[in-house]
This record gives sequence, structure tokens and C-alpha cells, in this order.
Amino acid sequence: MADTSTSDGVMQDYEFGSTIGRGTHATVKVGTPKNGKGGKVAIKIIPKGKYDRGLESLEAEIEIMKKVDHPNCIMLHSVYEEQHKIYLVLELATGGELFDRIIARGHYSEKDAAQLMADVLAACGYLHSKGIVHRDLKPENLLYASDDPCSDQYDRIKVADFGLAKFIGLIGDGSAMKTMVGTPAYIAPEVLSPEREEEGYGPEVDVWSMGVILYILLCGFAPFHDESNAVIYKQILAGDYSFPSPYWDEVSDDAKDLIQGLLCVDPKVRLSIEQSFDHTWIKTRAKDSTAHLSAAQTELKKFTAKARLKKAINTVVAANRFGSASARMRASSSASSHGQDTPSNSVPPSVGGTPSTAGDCAGGFTAFPEVQK
Repeated sequence: MADTSTSDGVMQDYEFGSTIGRGTHATVKVGTPKNGKGGKVAIKIIPKGKYDRGLESLEAEIEIMKKVDHPNCIMLHSVYEEQHKIYLVLELATGGELFDRIIARGHYSEKDAAQLMADVLAACGYLHSKGIVHRDLKPENLLYASDDPCSDQYDRIKVADFGLAKFIGLIGDGSAMKTMVGTPAYIAPEVLSPEREEEGYGPEVDVWSMGVILYILLCGFAPFHDESNAVIYKQILAGDYSFPSPYWDEVSDDAKDLIQGLLCVDPKVRLSIEQSFDHTWIKTRAKDSTAHLSAAQTELKKFTAKARLKKAINTVVAANRFGSASARMRASSSASSHGQDTPSNSVPPSVGGTPSTAGDCAGGFTAFPEVQK
């Protein structure tokens, strides 16, 4: 469990190393304990003034991470707070992002995909058993534990980034979430549904996201895709996807059957995590499907490159928004100090629609344009 003592400065306890992640709201550095005990860690440095989702949201994320203790989830070791910054000392996953490993490996098959999906299912099942819904499962938030091929942790997947996670208590007690959050291509239809505000949604949203991830793992592109998010949302609401040739010609019927079960638009019909674990493709780890998925690897390279370019652009846009908002707030403060009225346009833009970037604490989008059915 995480140590929440904040009396000692993080600089006294850790030697800071290289930067391994940088986003609009946070920087992540490698940390080495100065007392020589324990291995290296990841230290997420969050300037309070830049965390536009609010400190209450950050505190909620920290409280959730304190509850997490599972071999397939990134663990929070300790929290340090200073006047202007908060430091999260996290488990360090050195194996890199999911897709990077797949692209780099010489042979990649359904058997490999089934093994890593079993890890994600295990993590998600654990979180749900603790009353935690992740709400932002996507490839960027799936990390390999180790980069050492000789380590027993080399092929272990870790679920990271709990910035949009929600604690809803005992699953099945009627608790529902109503906030529209997630990352567009991975968001479940019930989150986009107009009925969301009345009926809410439950942990089934994570199962949908896993269906999207599995689809990408086996062909290299997303089931719902378009340059326009509004079009993507319409596709999701309609469950409008297919298994186009030639990309899916060599993929087994069992794999396709599992995807169809995970991507059921109706959450009541959608496979549960338990049912997914019991599915033939997962249960046997697709042992008979060892053919190399060369087309999927090729498409994944394109998919990853495009996603990173989009993130880089979003980082610049978000940084500019924050800078403009800060400038307006400073101008407003200066005007007020001189007895002038504050202009109405000095209010910072809504932070809900600010996109996330790798290394951010905020997770995915937190607001979307209205979807017309």
C-alpha cells in the first residue's frame, strides 16, 4: 500500500534521473532511492497550477491508487506534497508500451495476443472486485513490466494511469456513473448515449474498451475510426464495425467471436469479465493459432506513428490553451488590483475538452460534442 507521509521532501529520499514521460500536466522521471533499498521507481511530478482537472480530482486518483495491489496494475508507493507540486512515486515499468513491444518482436501471433489480453482481463477483474472502474483502457495505458528478456516479468502487462478511474463501491449494488469521460476510439456506447444522464453506466465500459484493444491487436487498426470524432461516436453507438479482408483472413473464428462478445452495444448482453476468461480463445491462450500476424504488425506501425503525431499536436494545443488561460487570469488579477472590472472573456476555457497526452494525469477526453443519433 502507498505511504502517504509527506513530512519529508522527495528530494531527500530519491535521486532524480532521466525524464521518461512529459505531458501538459505532468513530467515523469526515473527515481533511485538514496538509502539503497528497493529498485528504481517512476516519479510523476505534478505542478498544482497546471492540473486543470482540479486538486480534488487528483486526490480522488490518489485514493484509488492506494487501493490497488495487483501484479497486473502499476502500484503507487508513496505521495509527497510541496507548496507548488505533488509527487507520485510509482512502480517503474521498464518494458515500454504495448504496441512498441509487438512491433519490435520478430514473431507475433494470436497466442501472444491471447496471453496479454488475459493479463488485462485479470487486472480489470481485480479492479472491478474492488469497486474501481478504469474508464480509460487503451494501448498507451498498457505497459510491459520489464525490458529484460531473462526476467519472469518480461511478458507481464501492467495497467497504468488511473486519472479517469472511478470508485463506485460494491459492483452490482446499483451504483452508476454519469460523467462523459474516456478516449474517443475506446469509449463505450452507453457513455455516449443520451440516456446516460438518467440511467448512467457501469463497469461494462471497461469490457468494451478491451474489445477495441483486442481488435487492434489482431489487425493493426481500430474498429471505429474517422478523422471526425462525431463520426466515430455514431459508429460506436451503432456498433458499426467489420472484419475486412485481407486483414482478417488469417485470424481465427474464435478470436472474432470473442471480439463480437466484447463489442456488444447493449451492456447487458456484452460478455462479462468472467465470461471472457472462460471463452475458448482466452482459456486455451489460442494455442493452435501460432501463425505470424505480419499484416497486423505492419498496420500497428502506421497506427502507432499516427497516434503519436496526434498526441504531439494535442500537447501543443493544450499547452497553448493553458498558457492563454493563465495570461488572461494574470491580466484579470492585474485589472482587479487597479480597480478595473474584469472582462467576461477572461474566464479560462472549459477544461473538460482538453485532450490528454502520454504521461498526463488527466487521462482521455472529459467532454464531447453532442452526438446526433
